[in-house]
Amino acid sequence: MPETQSPIAHLTDTAHREVARLLAADPREGVGLRLGVAGGGCSGLSYKLEFTLQEPGDAVMELEDGIRVFIDPKSLLYLKGITVDHQGGLSGRGFVFSNPNAQNSCGCGESFSV
Repeated sequence: MPETQSPIAHLTDTAHREVARLLAADPREGVGLRLGVAGGGCSGLSYKLEFTLQEPGDAVMELEDGIRVFIDPKSLLYLKGITVDHQGGLSGRGFVFSNPNAQNSCGCGESFSV
């Protein structure tokens, strides 16, 4: 499966495969991956991932296998151009974010500031 790139986000092959695996277990029709930002965390803002339906105003990235990624307009200000990876294995951390908009991030990589 080739890596998917978009002006709004980038999922590595590994992240794409993990999202596809998790979505396959979700029986809801039209569900996609939502990337978002919430207040909190060590650095002020934290990343949110969830499987949900598209909402009005969402930026939508459609992957070649039909998987859709949604980012709400407020989160898009902080996440445009983000790369999402997935690290598995014994010392893996799950989903990992590389955000070009973040000026600082915490040691665990789950929160950031701009």
